[in-house]
Amino acid sequence: MESQVRGGTRWKRFAVVMVPSVAATACIGIALAQGALAASFSVSGQSFKVTADKLVGTGFSQYGAIDQGYTLKGAKTAHPVAVSAFKTAKITNMCQSVVTPDIPLIGSVTLTLNAGGKGHDPVKAKQLYIDVEELEADATFSNIDIGVAAKDANKGPGIGKGDQANPFGFAQQADKAVLTGVKQTAWATTAGTFKLSGLKMSFSKGVNECY
Repeated sequence: MESQVRGGTRWKRFAVVMVPSVAATACIGIALAQGALAASFSVSGQSFKVTADKLVGTGFSQYGAIDQGYTLKGAKTAHPVAVSAFKTAKITNMCQSVVTPDIPLIGSVTLTLNAGGKGHDPVKAKQLYIDVEELEADATFSNIDIGVAAKDANKGPGIGKGDQANPFGFAQQADKAVLTGVKQTAWATTAGTFKLSGLKMSFSKGVNECY
């Protein structure tokens, strides 16, 4: 999911090629867990899955955009997405997974990140943007406005820098959004800060996604 960067650190082909050493990856994970880095997750040419027991976001807006990137073979790709943006968010029991298929001599490998689970504080993010392809959840919105132009959605953090979005296109916004039982497929996640309490990262052979 190579996507636009809205400020922050881009991890090119995150969890796809696995060239960086495990130790270096662990150091990045620790820094994220401590809230030390801005974060940008994008997997070139691949979507990834995320689940959460609960997401509580303030300053919510949503608008349409196009994510562009490259496949692992270098071909250009484009994906229509609904960008969900939050000024702040707390996420309980988050799971994020991405599958890398057809690795020579190994086959498919799944990378899974878990954070904010039992015994830990929720995952906390500021200036959070999620480029969503598909979403399932029970949702409650406070003071929602539906049908505003994307450029006029001022309750959220605004259109992401570099987003390929029509500023006059359809958007919606709310003071607060509460989503429970979240299941989503996304192409990119970026945040100004992203703190993952109780972070656990694991690799496994085969397809072992969050849902």
